[in-house]
Amino acid sequence: MSIRVLFLLCLAVPSWLKSAELKLQTVLDCVKGKYPPYLMALIERDVAAGRLRQAQGAFDLNFLARGSLTPSGYYDGRSGDFVFEQPLPFWGGNVFAGYRVSSGPLADYDKSRTQIDGEVRAGIRLNLLRDGVIDSRRATLWKARLDQELADPFIQRQRIDILRAAIRAYYNWVAMGLRLGVTEELQGIARDRDKGIAELVERGQVAPIIKVDNERLVISRNIAVVQARRRFEAAGIELSLFHRDAKDEPRIPARNELPKNLPQSLLMAEKQLGADIVSAFARRPELRRIALVMDKLGIDKRLAQNALMPHLDLTASVAENLSSGPYKDRDETEASVGIELRIPLQRNEAKGRLQATNAELERLAADAQFARERIVAEVRDAWSAQKAAAEQIGQTSRNVELAWQLEEAENKRFQQGAADLFALQIREQATADARLLEVDARADFFRAFADYQAATGILAEP
Repeated sequence: MSIRVLFLLCLAVPSWLKSAELKLQTVLDCVKGKYPPYLMALIERDVAAGRLRQAQGAFDLNFLARGSLTPSGYYDGRSGDFVFEQPLPFWGGNVFAGYRVSSGPLADYDKSRTQIDGEVRAGIRLNLLRDGVIDSRRATLWKARLDQELADPFIQRQRIDILRAAIRAYYNWVAMGLRLGVTEELQGIARDRDKGIAELVERGQVAPIIKVDNERLVISRNIAVVQARRRFEAAGIELSLFHRDAKDEPRIPARNELPKNLPQSLLMAEKQLGADIVSAFARRPELRRIALVMDKLGIDKRLAQNALMPHLDLTASVAENLSSGPYKDRDETEASVGIELRIPLQRNEAKGRLQATNAELERLAADAQFARERIVAEVRDAWSAQKAAAEQIGQTSRNVELAWQLEEAENKRFQQGAADLFALQIREQATADARLLEVDARADFFRAFADYQAATGILAEP
């Protein structure tokens, strides 16, 4: 039995002493339920809902009360007016209903005159041309609704970036833990050998310089362990931002939660690439965001076109006094219809706004085209990275097997006295380097896998 096998047996720990392995899904669940930046992104929905409610306030029912009093003068009458006004969601108009009452002498031309019990009245105002189909109030409301829809692409983009970072952090932590294990194993072999060499030196079977050389090797491997431990600790600290405890505090995972190895890598067939690119167009939030922003600009365009039209406002009202006297001219029901025409002559503001909106729409169309091209490039690049990593895994696995065979052969020769310590050290280091390369290749595959899931938009799904 070789020294390496003995060392591995010494490292074996009963399963009941080990805590459960930290799974990737556990980390992702923590991200979705506890990670502050993701929870902050979800608040965007509440912000959009608040802005929508704010825009709906333009159509709130209004109440108006006013009064007048003339304490001295030829006419010393008094009047009060109470009106409810409701903006309409169509034709830019509003309806109103109210009650008015006056007392004391008032001039015949005073519109606030009423009979003794007052007057009730109601009316409507409509915009027949400008502000008829669209106006600033409705435009603001429609854009607020689109902003509410825009919250989803924003949250999806945040989810993609955060989950991608969490997956990469998890596999980086696993890889750094496995690398630490390889360096510690190499360190243990040198330490165990040092005891045997010391006994051989005491018996005079080997030169003392051999022990010096092995001590140098122990120190060198100690340094490598310190460096590997630092990288593992850094990876654990980074992962703790995504992995949280019951109090939602960052939790650095313990080493005994480390998986024994990285999972098996399964490369997707290249023929699936085209279908995934098409799916990415539907999943990725960038294109959805651009489409919604274009819809908002479409509203601005309609509003600018509306501003080019003349005003043609229609008003109609009816008033009825509740009693007779003291004014004979107020006995009958009063109905009125009015129309007002206003024509903007130069309309530079509306023309400039329309020109700017059209330019913005052209820019967004170009942005959408480039976003599609970028999605295709990202999907292809992530698949290429997976393919390259998968090829490296096959080669590095074979490299480990060959290095292991050479090390075992060199170890037997050393035990038989046919080889020197330096040659064995080289074989041990070559095996360790091969194992580290295999760990790196497997980690690269899963980092590329995270990139592929992000590029295809799979991570955008809840």
